[in-house]
This record gives sequence, structure tokens and C-alpha cells, in this order.
Amino acid sequence: MTSRSSYHHGDLRQAVLAAALDVIAAEGPGALSLRDLARRAGVSHAAPAHHFKDRTGLLTAIATQGYGLLAETLAGAPGLDERGVRYVRFAAAHPAHFQVMFQPELLRADDPDLLAAKERAAAELRAGVAGLQDVPDARTAGIAAWSLAHGFATLLLTHNVDAALGDRNPEEYFRALAGLLFEGATPRLPTADGA
Repeated sequence: MTSRSSYHHGDLRQAVLAAALDVIAAEGPGALSLRDLARRAGVSHAAPAHHFKDRTGLLTAIATQGYGLLAETLAGAPGLDERGVRYVRFAAAHPAHFQVMFQPELLRADDPDLLAAKERAAAELRAGVAGLQDVPDARTAGIAAWSLAHGFATLLLTHNVDAALGDRNPEEYFRALAGLLFEGATPRLPTADGA
């Protein structure tokens, strides 16, 4: 957690964002309070409002940051299946961002920075579909791929696939699932020992 000892003049915005991500990862976005975050950062209760105005502004900043990180994670992936793997990897590495990004009721939907970051991430997702051959409806294929990656990432983060995964690598497991959907082949799901 961010504390009085780690905050110093000039990085209040980042200190509040870091503390907010800690709270969201541990307790969910509903537990977020600017007053509590100010306490964690060791500043006056009004200081976070200077950067974010209110809780919605803070959550919008988190979602904006998350979409930017997602776009960076997806950039340069060699195909749709690898973009799906990277999507799952992003969710596992940034669970607090992931929780906030897809809850539009928590965000300022018209925020220009948020809209730009969302478009960058969407463009990276669409780029994966562009490489598909013999796909009659690329938009539908893209939604199917996104649904698979997002659904698997959500199930992974909420521990609903722990029993199925066992000790298997989630990324390899996802690759096998994607192969089933997009290649029509019966996947060879990785075993618990990785073989």
C-alpha cells in the first residue's frame, strides 16, 4: 500500500492511483473512497480531488490507464490466437484495471482520454481479426474471439476455472480452447505436468 513514507511532492496522482489499484484488487471498486486513499497517501482528504475531482474521475483514470496497458500488451502479437493469450495475460497481470475497465456505469463514458485509450485497444483487437483467412464475417469472428478471451480471463480472475486448470499454465490452456473454437480441432488440453 502507498504510505506517508513513500509519497513525496510531485507524485500524488500516481500515489493515489497505486493505492486505488491496491484497494480494488483486494476489495473491488465498491470499496474505493477518495478520503481513504488520501489517508493512505498521507495527504489531506481534499488532495486527491485536485487530480480526479471525484470517485468517478479516479475510476475513469484507472480505466484509461488500463486500456492503454491493454493496447501495449496486444501490440505486435502475431495473430488472433496470440492476441487472445496476451489479453488473458493482461487480465492476470492487471486484475484491478480489468475489473474497472468493463463497468461503464462507474466511468465518465465521454471522457476524451478514455475514448482514445479504448480505441487504441480496440484497434489492436481488430488487427488480430484482419489476419484471418476465409472468414465471412470478420466483425462476428472478432466478437467471438473477444468473448472467449474476456470470458476465460474473467473466469480465471474469479477462480472459477481453478479446478479445471489444476497446475496447468492458463495461457496454454487458453491456446487449446482457442484452437477448438477457431480451428475446429479437438484441443489437446495441457496436462497438469505441462505435457
